[in-house]
Amino acid sequence: MDLAIRNASGNGSVQVSDAVFGAELKPGLIHQVVTAYLAGARSGTKAQKTRAEVSGGGQKPWRQKGTGRARAGTTRGPLWRGGGVTFAARPRDYSQKVNRKMYRGAVCSILSDLARAGRLLVVSEFRVNAPKTKELIEQLRILGVSDCLILTDGLDENLYLAARNLMGVDVMSAQEVDPVSLIAFENVVATEGAVRKLEERLL
Repeated sequence: MDLAIRNASGNGSVQVSDAVFGAELKPGLIHQVVTAYLAGARSGTKAQKTRAEVSGGGQKPWRQKGTGRARAGTTRGPLWRGGGVTFAARPRDYSQKVNRKMYRGAVCSILSDLARAGRLLVVSEFRVNAPKTKELIEQLRILGVSDCLILTDGLDENLYLAARNLMGVDVMSAQEVDPVSLIAFENVVATEGAVRKLEERLL
């Protein structure tokens, strides 16, 4: 299939793989992969101590009978200040297994849906001469987009610095783009080189 290229000098097209940009939309697969990706980002590092792990409490605080107080064997029970937690939290791993075929299938499904909806804009190149937000805003105005993810074929420091102060605009390379980033923006602006890198990565 062909994707239209929007140039300042005129419009062209680039031939791309149907397997990457013409795949069937699979909402269930996308949901599973996105959920697994977000779950993998959770740290799961919370931890609390049980009554067995809290220091102290080895001596019976007072004798069993004759004090008029309730019997107690330790000062580190859950009812005591400074005691352990009844159901203490433990470090855990939230990651879910997603094999490579499923991950690639979800990314191809997202890219294909963006292309069909006209939300994937391909340009021959996208760069700014200096790390100026004003210059980037002008280029986005010409393309007619505001909420967008800009995909490049490599790291462009000027473009990254120009975009980091804009809400609803982000810059990523084709090698590091993920499913969550692709669905987080209204439009995706990709350079022709980024499209080729996506094909190499997903085929």
